[in-house]
Amino acid sequence: MAYSKKELNEIQHEKGSWEKTSLKEELEEKGEWKKDFSTSSGLPVERIYTPIDLEKASWDYNERLGFPGQYPYTRGIDADMYRAQLFRMMQYGGFGTGKTTNERYKYLLAQGLNEISVAMDLPTQIGYDSDNPLANGEVGKQGIAIDSLLDVEGMFEGIPLDKVHIATTANAIGPIFLAWMLAVAEEQGVPAEKLRLNLQNDVLKEFVARGTFILPAEASVKLSCDVVEYCVKNRLDNILPINYCEYHMREAGADVVQGLAFCLANAVAYMNELTRRGIGVDDFPSPWINAVAGLDLFEEICKYRAFRRLWSKMMKERFGATNPRVMALSFRGGSQGSAYTAQQPLNNIVRGTITALVQILGGAQVVEAHSYDEALATPSAESVRVAVRTVQILAHETGIINTTDPLGGSYYIEALTDKIEGKIIKLFEQVEARGGAIKAIESGFISQQIGMSAYKWLKAIESGEKVVVGVNMYKVDEPLSIKIFKVDPALEEKQIERLKKLKAGRDNHKVKNTLKGLKEAVADGVNLVPPILAAVKSYATIGEICGVLREVFGEYQEKV
Repeated sequence: MAYSKKELNEIQHEKGSWEKTSLKEELEEKGEWKKDFSTSSGLPVERIYTPIDLEKASWDYNERLGFPGQYPYTRGIDADMYRAQLFRMMQYGGFGTGKTTNERYKYLLAQGLNEISVAMDLPTQIGYDSDNPLANGEVGKQGIAIDSLLDVEGMFEGIPLDKVHIATTANAIGPIFLAWMLAVAEEQGVPAEKLRLNLQNDVLKEFVARGTFILPAEASVKLSCDVVEYCVKNRLDNILPINYCEYHMREAGADVVQGLAFCLANAVAYMNELTRRGIGVDDFPSPWINAVAGLDLFEEICKYRAFRRLWSKMMKERFGATNPRVMALSFRGGSQGSAYTAQQPLNNIVRGTITALVQILGGAQVVEAHSYDEALATPSAESVRVAVRTVQILAHETGIINTTDPLGGSYYIEALTDKIEGKIIKLFEQVEARGGAIKAIESGFISQQIGMSAYKWLKAIESGEKVVVGVNMYKVDEPLSIKIFKVDPALEEKQIERLKKLKAGRDNHKVKNTLKGLKEAVADGVNLVPPILAAVKSYATIGEICGVLREVFGEYQEKV
């Protein structure tokens, strides 16, 4: 994309002529319909982009762009991208009990999906049993209630774990979820190395985004890294033991730059701990980012490209990686749920289509469109099917997969990709200057930054500066036109009764011994996956296991 000085001068001259004639005449006649043209993160957008915008940054094709499947991976991590292998299609789901969730999963698989992401209810995510008073009213509501291995057995009954990809948002309970899956795989006769599991297991973002933390930050990082260390040392290559997560920080209000800068800082914290344990950087698991797909089409596409390039450079230059596998960053996506509206919910089908388009054009490895009724309730079977079909239509009917990185080389795309990368680096360095992710979390810096961004976005909507169709413009006064899915409240009682029967019928002496072994392992400072696996196999409950961890490590007290 190199231009001679003479060619650039000619382009500059023609641009000046265009501004004085065609543009001037049109502006005098029509004007511009708004004053500020910028991305959702506030990055200014010029009226037009030319080679001059790239030459200002001494733009070099091989350094900034290159080819797909090669360093610096701006154009994607696979040489032939979707022509060689279509992205996996995923849906996030689960509600009520193991039985109801199993039925939903089998329905999803019948619709053509090849990956399921397990949604867990709030008590499960923060380590409480369904009969705990703190769980009252929340059991099975926003995901499946998992009290023990018994529930996981029911959830995957008749679903072969060596043929279906399973993902999960398990974070504070990452080692426990891994243990559940290893135990169920063993019962199915599936060797651990053939288990297709993708754990989120990124607990640090819980402290600033979702609030589903349990232990103090350092202890939480230890548990997350125990999972990674266990999988690396046991050569469980089909298990992705951690997904560095931008997704939930964006949902909490972070803009594109903040979400990726803080995600990068968190990833560095985990990798620093892994290298401290003696795990070589070239032996790290394949890196994955769980990234939201928002509605600002070009900015969202560019962030995928910018972060792939930034990641590969960091792994090579900071960590000294030589293995292409750890420099090539994979993305799993998902619609920005906070952009979905309860008003005129069918409009969310369009929003889901745009966000799926973002993921595909951005080069994601797993693509998901959310269901149109997500802002109202647990998605219905019908709305889930529409979401699945949306991605399938994009994949099979639009020609969008025919070429790799079709937007590569666009003056706007490349200039915006460069700008986003530079902004991410600048904010990441601010976190590093504060002592890294853990210190920045504990001091409140990251929460403050996200909170300020969320407030600014809300004020823009309230003022009408940011248009949200159906909310602050093009509103209609009409009754809700879709049928809302409601989780049967009786499922909570059934789950608690099931838990009581489990506790009464299991070998409680064995449970007591495995929990004692876990407590001793914590005191010894060893990897906690093996003792947690032993406790899970004895049918110890999540509340009992997390009770031991709380007793020894203490609980995190959030600073206000």
